[in-house]
Amino acid sequence: MLPGLAGSYWMDSTDATSFPHLAEDVETEVVVVGGGIAGLCTAWELARAGRSVVLLEGSRIAAGTSGFTTAKVSALHTLTYARLRRSAGPEAARLYARSQQEAVEHAAEVAAELGADCELERVPAFVWAESASGLDRIREEAEAAREAGLEASLVAETGLPFPVAGAVRVEGQAQFHPRRFLLALAADLVRLGGRIFERSRADGLHQNGPCRVTVRGGGTVTASDVVVATHYPVFDRMLLFPRLSPRRELVVAATVPADHDPGGMYINAEQPVRSVRTAPFPDGMRLLIVTGESFAPGSSGVAQRFAQLAGWTRERFDSPQFVYHWAAQDIDTTDGVPFVGRAPGGSGHLWVATGFGGWGMSGGVMAGRLLAALITGEQPPWTGLYDPRRLHLGREAVSLAENQAKVAWHFVVDRLRGRPGSAAEGLPPDCGTVLGIDGRQCAVYRDPDGRLHTLSARCTHLGCLVRFNEAERSWDCPCHGSRYAVDGSVLEGPATAPLARLDTGPAETPDDGPAEPTEPATSAAAAGADG
Repeated sequence: MLPGLAGSYWMDSTDATSFPHLAEDVETEVVVVGGGIAGLCTAWELARAGRSVVLLEGSRIAAGTSGFTTAKVSALHTLTYARLRRSAGPEAARLYARSQQEAVEHAAEVAAELGADCELERVPAFVWAESASGLDRIREEAEAAREAGLEASLVAETGLPFPVAGAVRVEGQAQFHPRRFLLALAADLVRLGGRIFERSRADGLHQNGPCRVTVRGGGTVTASDVVVATHYPVFDRMLLFPRLSPRRELVVAATVPADHDPGGMYINAEQPVRSVRTAPFPDGMRLLIVTGESFAPGSSGVAQRFAQLAGWTRERFDSPQFVYHWAAQDIDTTDGVPFVGRAPGGSGHLWVATGFGGWGMSGGVMAGRLLAALITGEQPPWTGLYDPRRLHLGREAVSLAENQAKVAWHFVVDRLRGRPGSAAEGLPPDCGTVLGIDGRQCAVYRDPDGRLHTLSARCTHLGCLVRFNEAERSWDCPCHGSRYAVDGSVLEGPATAPLARLDTGPAETPDDGPAEPTEPATSAAAAGADG
C-alpha cells in the first residue's frame, strides 16, 4: 500500500486548464515550447516587454514537473556555493546567488502584482547535518553562501522536531502553491496578447530562414526566435544530451497540526537525502511535504522507495496522516549549473532552459527573466554563467563519461534481457514487463480487467528499451528519461511520439498525449522536485 492518494496536491486543489490545440499555422515573434514554470515565465516576460508570443504545451500547462514539485522558491540549493567557489571561483558563486535571490524576490513581486492567490509565504531555508562528520561541510557552505551575498548564518538549532549537529540558515526565501502562481501568470499572459496552445506537442524544428516549429497532428508556428523549455530538450540538435542526466524524486505529503510546522524549508547534506516543507491545508492543518528518494528512470523498487520515505516521515514527525504521494523528474547538468541561454548548434535564434537540478522554481523564474532579456537585446551579468555553449572539460569529463557509458550500457545490454513470450501468461493484473515476442521486444501490460496490451518496447526518442514503473504505472526509458502511459502516450520527453501499438485492443494510442497526466506520472515541463 502506497501512502495516501496517488496524485499531486497542487494538481488536486486547482481546476484543469482547457486551452485549444494548435490546428492551424500561425506566425509570431517568439514561440516558447513547454508550459512549465520556465516556459510560462519566459513567455510572460516577453509579452510584458511587448513581444508577440505563442506558447506550445504537449499536455496541459503547469501539469508536468511544475505541478509535481515541492515548490521551494529558494536560492539555497544544498551545498551549491561551496562547490561553485571551489570549481568556478568566488565570482561565479556570487553571480549564482544574485541571480537566484533576485528570482525569489521577483516571484514574490509578480505574485503580488497579479493578485495571485498562491499562498506565498516568506520563510528561511536550511541545509542541515545530523552527524558531527557532516558539520565541516555545513560550515563551509555557510561561509561560501555568505561570501556569495546571501543572508546566511551557521546555526545549531532549527524548527525540526529532532536535533541537528548544525545547519546553514538563509533568510528571505519563499514557498508557494506553484499551480496557482502559474495559472495566474498564464491568465495575465493571455491578457497581454500571448497565445497558449495545449495538447500541441512540438515534434519538428526548422531553422532555415524564419524558424518553424511543427506540432504533432496540428499546425506550424513560424517565428523569429524559438525557446525550448520542455524540461529535457525535445530537439537533439542542441548537443546537450551527453551533458544532461534525468532522475526521479518521490514525494509523500501528510497532514500535521499547525503547531507542528517546523517553520521553514529544509534539506539535509547527508544520505539519505531528505527535504521538508509545509503548506497551508484546510481545517487549520498544515501539509507536510517530504521528498528525497532519488533514482534513475527505469529503476526497479519504486514502491519500496515510497515506503522508505513514508517510514522516515513517521519516525521524525508526530503522527503524520498521509494524504498524497507523487513523483517529479529532475534534470542535472554535468557541471551542476543550469543551461539557460542561446542553444549550441543552433542558428542563433534557438534558446534553451534546462538542467535545474531540482531547483526549478527559482531557476524557472531566473530563466524567464534571462531569456527575455537576451532575446530583447540585453546582457545580464550572469549570462556567461548559465550559457549552454560553455564547456569545462576539467569539471565535466567524469560526468560526461558516466552519462555516455550509462546510455551505451542500456542500449546494448537491455536488448539481451527480454523474457520469453510465454511469461505473459503469468503476468498479474495491473502489471507490466518487457518480453521477447516473435523476435521483437514488447512492452506488455495486463490491465485490471485482465486484458493484455502490447506496445513496442523501443523508446521513440533514440530506441532504448523502456521498463515498467510499478508504482506509477508507466513505461520509463533509462537512457534519457522519456516516460509513457500504459497506452503508449508520451508523459515525459524528450520523446515526442507514442510507443508503437502492437495489439488490437479497443482504444487507439493518442498521438499527442493524454488530456491530463496520468496520476501520479508527469509530463514534460521545466521545474524540479525540490523547488
